[in-house]
Amino acid sequence: MSQPIKSVIITGSNSGIGEATARRFLNSGASVVITGRNEDRLESTRKSLVDISSEDRVIAISGDVGDPETGKILVANAIKHFGRIDALVNNAGQFGLKPFLEVTNDDLDQYNHANLKGTFFTTQAVVPQMIKQQSGSIINIGTVLVNHAMAGAPISAPMTSKGGIHALTVALSSELAPHNIRINVVAPGIIRTPLIGENADDFASIHPLGRIGESDEIAQAVDYFANAEFVTGTVLEVDGGYTHAR
Repeated sequence: MSQPIKSVIITGSNSGIGEATARRFLNSGASVVITGRNEDRLESTRKSLVDISSEDRVIAISGDVGDPETGKILVANAIKHFGRIDALVNNAGQFGLKPFLEVTNDDLDQYNHANLKGTFFTTQAVVPQMIKQQSGSIINIGTVLVNHAMAGAPISAPMTSKGGIHALTVALSSELAPHNIRINVVAPGIIRTPLIGENADDFASIHPLGRIGESDEIAQAVDYFANAEFVTGTVLEVDGGYTHAR
């Protein structure tokens, strides 16, 4: 049996799902490394998290996860301060609407950089330590929209990168399994986060449960995967029934 989760790296931790996930792990006794591109917002988040934990259990590192060097810095700090890395949550990402015929090369580069490259290179930085430990859990944040499109939502550009995250997860689940490293996807429906904006409740009706999801409900699913020792290569749809109501 694996030991309890003690050290977690969470990307895109400034707000929303990333911040809620950090809070959940801290409340369960783990230490966290949080990261985001906005230094001021990241520091504000760090201070709010310290309010529910001790100062030495929260490390904040600003950076762009699409840059391979950022992942290396996150790993170095996690090992320096906490001695190991039990889980990685690849939450950082971007999303937006744009008709397919208007999508540019720059649009695709933007989404691939923030979403797919960010997940790929941060995972690549973490895996050597998990191989050394012969244990670890990697949780990628995808979306139900990869396989279940929404009418009237032109999202081909971000979905190419999110689909890549789902495919990467399945491929790595087999490649990393001999090292007791598990990798899974949490695929949210519409969740109340700054990324969705102030009109998130307008999407309530697409979920059979009659409401949109909350960030902590995605954090619950992340926590499950972090501790589920016989689960890998799985996509868990946390979507209020959206997928099965299609």
